[in-house]
Amino acid sequence: MKKVKGKGVEINLAIWEGRGKTILCVHGLTANCRCWDGIASALTPQHRVLAIDLRGRGLSGKPSNGYSITHHCQDIRCLLEDLGLKRVVLMGHSLGAAVSLAYSAQHPEQVERLILVDGAGKLSPEHTKKVFAGIKPSLDRLGQVFPSFEAYVENMKKAPFLQPWSAALEIYFRHEVEEVMNGVRSRTQGSHIQEEILNLLKFDVEPIYKQVQCPVLILRALEGMLTKEDILLPEEAAEKMIREIPNARRLDVAKTNHYSILFAASPRRDQGILEFLAG
Repeated sequence: MKKVKGKGVEINLAIWEGRGKTILCVHGLTANCRCWDGIASALTPQHRVLAIDLRGRGLSGKPSNGYSITHHCQDIRCLLEDLGLKRVVLMGHSLGAAVSLAYSAQHPEQVERLILVDGAGKLSPEHTKKVFAGIKPSLDRLGQVFPSFEAYVENMKKAPFLQPWSAALEIYFRHEVEEVMNGVRSRTQGSHIQEEILNLLKFDVEPIYKQVQCPVLILRALEGMLTKEDILLPEEAAEKMIREIPNARRLDVAKTNHYSILFAASPRRDQGILEFLAG
């Protein structure tokens, strides 16, 4: 772990050292840097992997406001400058995919390649409602106090989209909790996420597609979270991305949902990323 400078906030990075390209990973709405453990272990030591705790999450600073794609892009620009990195591969999941897409369009000179993991699709209002219903169990944990970390984990094990449970998931949730009076709770505050959601609903990814100049790989999960209808990147959204983003390709990852596309072992996913990085 390393602390670096964001835009007026301290940002925490997880670092897996390697020899090749530097890959900066950006997590989803209520996640943290440890969601990348599995993918990072597959990419290193061929490449160097950095994973950000977005502001308000994990061990990064938690200002009272300032939660939007614009703020996250400002933090990324500042941290790259702080680290002295001129050019990186960006890889984002869910909200992090939208952040990475926006940053790639704003700063094409800094982004060598872009990997979008189950996110950054243009969704209809109806489908957006289904997606937020699917992620509601993840949002519900915020602010809840559990008597112990074991109780916290037992509650998360009830989520069907987090099956099969693994040691990686336990490490991921341990990174996000803090001790409080009477037990533990998530470090992420619900009010910050509500501000993030309001700003996200105003953000339109579609006009950005044509602005991306680097090669793009789109990874897509084929299963829903709670139902078959809450796939975060439906077929029509993925096809629009392929049509409108120059130099984009896609890789569908079977038998994965929006969460297991990160946490479950997947040789197909890992090989697809490595081949894309090799060009």
